[in-house]
Amino acid sequence: MISSDLKFKSLTFADLSAILELDQACFGGLWTLEGYQRELDSPNSELLGIFSPVASPKLLAMGCFWSILEEAHITILAVHPQYHRQGLGQALLHFLLKTASDRGLERATLEVRASNLAAISLYQKFGFKTAGRRRRYYQDNGEDALVLWLPDLQMVSH
Repeated sequence: MISSDLKFKSLTFADLSAILELDQACFGGLWTLEGYQRELDSPNSELLGIFSPVASPKLLAMGCFWSILEEAHITILAVHPQYHRQGLGQALLHFLLKTASDRGLERATLEVRASNLAAISLYQKFGFKTAGRRRRYYQDNGEDALVLWLPDLQMVSH
C-alpha cells in the first residue's frame, strides 16, 4: 500500500537514473538518457515526479509537459506498473495541470492510444474532450492516437 507521505517535485539531473528506470518499466525505453537530459535542460519543459520514501522504486510516477504559447502539451504520464490502480495517475495529472496553470498556461492537450481506455477515462474525469484522431500515430503497432483537449486549465487548479 502506498503511504500518504508522497513527495511531489520537479525532477532534476540527480533523478536521471530513477527516470530511466521508470521509463523502462512503463514504456520499455520510450526516451533515451539524452532525451531526458534535453527535457531537463529545456526552459519550456516541465518534468515532474511522485516519490515515496518507503517504496522501491522510490520514483513511482512521472509526467512531462511542454509549454507552447498558452498551452501545456502533455508528453508523458507514467505510473510504475506495480502501483497502478492506486490513484497515482489522478494525483499526477492534477499535479501536472496545476503546475501548468501556475505557469500561466491556459489550455492542455495530449495524445493517447485509442485503445487505452483507462487513461482516456482518467483524462475525461478532468474534463478533457476528444478533439481529433491521428491515424497510425504510434510507430510500434500503427495504432491511432486520440487528440484530447482541455480548454480551460483554471477549472482544475483549485
